Amino acid sequence: MADYVFIRKSRNKLSSILHVFLNILLGAGSILVTVISGSWIIGMILVFISKWRIFAVRPRFWFLNIKSNLVDIIVGASLVLIAYCYGGELLPIHIILAVFYVFWLVLFKPLTSENGTIIQSLFAIFFGTTATILLTSTIDSIVLVIVEFIIGYSASRHLLAQKSEGNFTMTTLVSGLLFAEIALLSSAWSILYPVKLVSAMGIQIPQLSIILTIISFSFFKIYYSIEKHDGKIIKSDIAAPAIFAILTVAIIIFAFSNPIFNI
Repeated sequence: MADYVFIRKSRNKLSSILHVFLNILLGAGSILVTVISGSWIIGMILVFISKWRIFAVRPRFWFLNIKSNLVDIIVGASLVLIAYCYGGELLPIHIILAVFYVFWLVLFKPLTSENGTIIQSLFAIFFGTTATILLTSTIDSIVLVIVEFIIGYSASRHLLAQKSEGNFTMTTLVSGLLFAEIALLSSAWSILYPVKLVSAMGIQIPQLSIILTIISFSFFKIYYSIEKHDGKIIKSDIAAPAIFAILTVAIIIFAFSNPIFNI
C-alpha cells in the first residue's frame, strides 16, 4: 500500500512538472513563432490547439465549453496578435509578452479566488482591447464594436459564473453592450499613450484599454460587495471603487486626451 501511494505521488508530481513545462513551451513558443514567421496564424493555431479539451466531450457541450474558456482564449490570442503588431524583428516587447504569457498560464490562469477571478477578467479586458485597437485602426469601427462586445460579455461571464448560481445571461449581455457602446464612442478618436520608461521599444497603450479596465475593476468590486451582503448595497463598500473609477476616468479623458500619438 505504501509503495502504491509513493508511486501515485511520484506520478502526480511528474505530471505537474510536465504540465508546467508544456505551458512554458506554449507561452514562449506561440510568441516567438509569431515573430519568426512574421505571421499570426501559427501562433493562433498553437493557442487554439492548447484548448483541445473544449471539444473532447459531446458536441452539445462545445458551446458551453467555449463560453467558459473565452477569457483564456482572449488573453492568449491577444498576446499573439500584439506580438504580431510589433513586427517580425525580435524586440524586448516580444520577450515581455512571452514571459507574461508563461506567467498567465502557470500562475494566473489556475487562480480560483475572488481576487484571482477579477485579475483574470481584467487581463482579458486590457490585452483584448489593446490587440483590437492595434489591429482595427485602419478598418471599419464595427469590428472594434463587435469584438468589444465579446470581451465585455466574456469578462463579466467569467466573474459571474464563479459566484452566481442564478441566471446571469442578461447581466453579461448588458456588460457586452456597454463595452460595445464605449468602444463606438471612442472609435472616432483612438488614443495611444507611449510608455516613456520603455519608449525605445515603441510600446503604446490604448486609452480605451485603460478606461475599460478601470471601469470593470470598480464594477467587479461593487458586484462582489453586493453578492457578499445578499443583494444589499453597503455604501461604505461601493463608495471607494465608484469614486476611484469616476475620478480616474475623468482625469484620463479631460487631462490626457491630447495624445502624443493618435490613430
